[in-house]
Amino acid sequence: MLKRILLFTVLIIGFQGLVWGQKDPKAKLVLDQVSERYQSLSGVQATFEYYYYNDIDGASQSSTGEVAVKGNRYKLVLDDQEIYNNGETVWTYIKTGDYKEVTINTVSDDPDELTPSSIYNLYKKGYDYVLIGDEKLSGKLVQRIKLTAENQNAQFSTIILYVDKANKDLMGWEVSDADGGSFKYQFKNVKTNVDLKNSFFAFDVSAHVDVEVIDLR
Repeated sequence: MLKRILLFTVLIIGFQGLVWGQKDPKAKLVLDQVSERYQSLSGVQATFEYYYYNDIDGASQSSTGEVAVKGNRYKLVLDDQEIYNNGETVWTYIKTGDYKEVTINTVSDDPDELTPSSIYNLYKKGYDYVLIGDEKLSGKLVQRIKLTAENQNAQFSTIILYVDKANKDLMGWEVSDADGGSFKYQFKNVKTNVDLKNSFFAFDVSAHVDVEVIDLR
């Protein structure tokens, strides 16, 4: 009987430890600080390096871009496209040679959608999280936090955030999907509290008369 009690106690303690690890309070403290910081800023701008690789077929790609974020608004500039999101409408502007088009959509209400403006609050619903250690990134000491999707069918199974330990700036993130692909974004030249007007996050169709407009709203 004593052995059974001891075994049952060990199992209960182990189970509690597992549940506790899913929502690591140390990770939550850092995530809350990052979320509060970015929601309080008037605007953030940065350049970034983008990497993609696939463990299955060995495919890889790298590029650079620019990003700006203000609350739930963002603007993303890549080599061949620009994405504007003012919180209500999203414009995807594609430039391929002499051909230019902009597709207009209503902003998705999918809580699992990963965007530059949602990454700061993604942990609040549908993800477990744990603080997995510190490392140096671009000469700065960063904290690595691993988010794991509670839903096995989620688009992204794992997300690792890199947070500047000193000021809680988000220095980048790495995302893994179900197809063996990994995406990594590393921010450079981060500027905080930039005064960005709301109009900065909207594409002015009237100023681009040579662009084909595809309105899907």
